[in-house]
Amino acid sequence: MARDLGISAQSIYTWRRQDRIDKGLQPGLTSTEKAELTAANRRISELETELAIHRRASELLGKVVPPKGCTKRSR
Repeated sequence: MARDLGISAQSIYTWRRQDRIDKGLQPGLTSTEKAELTAANRRISELETELAIHRRASELLGKVVPPKGCTKRSR
């Protein structure tokens, strides 16, 4: 069958296994759970990148603008 479809036998095995998991016949993550996990990991990655950008901006601004309350004494 795999040869007729031009795909590997491993692909068919993987699809059948996932179908059994989705039907509750075999333990594992369902297709929906896998999709949710992938989306959550992608969002976490985006947020970590955004946080790194904010931290770097904060570092750079801290070097240019002194924090409030730190005024230089005039002579």
